[in-house]
Amino acid sequence: MDLRDELKQRFFRYLAVESQSDARSTTLPSTPGQQRLAALLAIELRELGLEDVVLDDRATVTAVRRGRRPGLPKIGFIAHLDTVDVGLSPVIRPQVLRFEGIDLCLNRGEDIWLRTAEHPEIMQWIGQDIIFSDGTSVLGADNKAAIAVIMTLLARLPRDGDHCDVHVALVPDEEIGLRGAKALDLTRLACDFAYTIDCCELGEVVLETFNAAAAEIIFTGVSAHPMSAKGVLVNPLLMATDFIARFDRSDTPERTAELEGFFWFKSLTSNDQCAHLQVLIRDFHDDGLAERKGRLEEVAKSIAALYPSGAIRCKITDTYRNIARSLNADPRPAERLLRALDALQITPKSLAMRGGTDGSALAEKGIATPNFFTGAHNFHSRFEFLPLEAFEKSYQTARLIAIL
Repeated sequence: MDLRDELKQRFFRYLAVESQSDARSTTLPSTPGQQRLAALLAIELRELGLEDVVLDDRATVTAVRRGRRPGLPKIGFIAHLDTVDVGLSPVIRPQVLRFEGIDLCLNRGEDIWLRTAEHPEIMQWIGQDIIFSDGTSVLGADNKAAIAVIMTLLARLPRDGDHCDVHVALVPDEEIGLRGAKALDLTRLACDFAYTIDCCELGEVVLETFNAAAAEIIFTGVSAHPMSAKGVLVNPLLMATDFIARFDRSDTPERTAELEGFFWFKSLTSNDQCAHLQVLIRDFHDDGLAERKGRLEEVAKSIAALYPSGAIRCKITDTYRNIARSLNADPRPAERLLRALDALQITPKSLAMRGGTDGSALAEKGIATPNFFTGAHNFHSRFEFLPLEAFEKSYQTARLIAIL
């Protein structure tokens, strides 16, 4: 089968299994569809003749394709099973459209159009076949395009002759806090270093990510009837809004870019007794993250002093760390990736990712894990799209990493 057709067929088959994650769930996986997709992939891996295929009740699949060249490093590839929930349909209906440089109708019945004026990034793909959803959902190239790349690689490696040992881990719930990667038993991924294939347009590589933490701040007030509230009532909602007002409005996701960190006041719920505030903290630098944590605690103490009969509790939890630290300690995976791109004459575009990947969790466990492109654009959007040419280049990059 033609490579492009194989990639497309695998991608469409995996998209047919609904696997949107659910941040409200406390189970791993957060949704049953991820377990169904994991079971499908485990069957395929066994049919492809991989060794040590393991599927567990957390929807994590691991396996290894043994190489025939002693002395080479053992490498890993990681992809996640879940698609993101951004309020669109969990059902994905992919289609291939030829882009001729004019607006594209994704869904005539719903009158959904991709307008070139709103998405100029598509103009570099004039004359190309491109995969879209029908506009009622994300496409799911994040991250099922990566799964298709990895599975195609494992299917085709035997015909490529010599290659290194290739380990694979397919994990759930990346989109809701890297839950699957954090729970991964590394004895099942016995590689020297690894790669995530996640997001990013053709040529983009990620050698640096945010440091991330999350804060839960609980404001406890004092309820009272209005007839006797003076000097007694402490409104927890006002405590929370006073807290938020102490922070710089320019230090937020919508007003920062590149290597600038931020506070993201994510959610606030309140009643007469208690208010719960969720805050995401991001910074590329270790000392910057520490300063931001300290700022939250300092403001909490200041607000508590204004409401002596109330109470404030601030709980801060680390989410993931910048992968740059592990790559500085072990430069081999980045060097190998850049060699592959050079051989393919793909200009690398180094991206400091304003987010994290499953590699962020693996790096904390001692496995240096850079990220490279699937070739898609507009992630987490109904206008997500994947040019077939870029999809094929993602596969070729993975292949060269395995055989260099």
